[in-house]
Amino acid sequence: MATVLVRYGEIALKGKNRGLFEQQLQRNLKGTLRDFSVSVIRHHGRFTLYCSDQHLPMVLEKLRRVFGLVSFSPVYETELDFEEIKKIAFSIANDQCSHQLTFKVLARRSNKNFPYTSPEINQLLGTYLQQRLPELKVSLDHPGFTLFIEIGYEKAYIYLERIPGPGGLPVGITGSSLLLLSGGIDSPVAGWLALKRGLNLEALHFHSFPYTGKKSIEKVRELSRKLALYGHKIPLHQIQVTKIQEELHRVCPEELGIILLRRMMLRLAERLSTQRAVSTLITGENLGQVASQTLESIDVIGRATTRLILRPLIGFDKLEITNLAKQINTYKTSILPYDDCCTLFVPSSPVTKPKLAVVEKFEAQVDQELLLEEAFATLKTTIIHN
Repeated sequence: MATVLVRYGEIALKGKNRGLFEQQLQRNLKGTLRDFSVSVIRHHGRFTLYCSDQHLPMVLEKLRRVFGLVSFSPVYETELDFEEIKKIAFSIANDQCSHQLTFKVLARRSNKNFPYTSPEINQLLGTYLQQRLPELKVSLDHPGFTLFIEIGYEKAYIYLERIPGPGGLPVGITGSSLLLLSGGIDSPVAGWLALKRGLNLEALHFHSFPYTGKKSIEKVRELSRKLALYGHKIPLHQIQVTKIQEELHRVCPEELGIILLRRMMLRLAERLSTQRAVSTLITGENLGQVASQTLESIDVIGRATTRLILRPLIGFDKLEITNLAKQINTYKTSILPYDDCCTLFVPSSPVTKPKLAVVEKFEAQVDQELLLEEAFATLKTTIIHN
């Protein structure tokens, strides 16, 4: 049986609500690891997971994508007995001697009833190991290996490595949001950042069949699958906006096309969020990256809905967004050369400082309600599992 010690960070600062955050993280851990018969035990400031040795590599890989975790370690667990701790420490150090000849001991004592302080544990255990293994030398600055000791309230844990987690808050603790998911680089990264802040995600993709084909839909499904790896499941909603685009292109000035289309998209997103009881919308908008992302354009587009719109990427530059996309493994999918609806009817000189009154004047020339009803009737939903 393998044991993994799991640590969280920001959750510890939540005061009276800390228990709610811990419970959500515990539920998420159980859900993520449900296929591996893992026991998840909650302690003061820590979780311990118990799984079979066979499943340990897969469990560790899954934990890398559980938001709320700052780090985790495969550990040896023992009673709060210093002699037992010494025996396990010797066994580990003896194994390491074959390829590492310098070490240090780094103890952390949460349980103040334990008879030795952290510095005393470091000194006593280091001296003991040097006496038993004279070839080992202490190196505080550049050790070949570090022997970590954690003294908890019920058990002691001994281990060699801390594997970084993704940080953030447990998914689901801050509510739910609807991500407007295109096939580009930005919106999947915005969705990932929202998951990191504890939001459950649903995704909405607009397509323009037959101008956009099945490959563009599969591309968005694949992006949803990659995001679902960090949550549990993501309902992916698809709405066809072909008629809306054609009508706007026929009636309205070309330079306002993207502004008008995105306002219609927000109205559709608002309808869907009402139906799904989701309180906020998320977009991949970034300030100044393209013509429709000037302050004036963002303002005019956003006024089409009363829903709160979250824009996690608003202060990022393109290189930062691209690097994040590569980190979360969405970049290669996002750059596949399949058009989405926003690449159709692109004006040669889009307006950068639209006026709301002008935009509303041209919107009044189309039958908005009919167009929205017809588009919303094309709604299809697929549940994307992790």
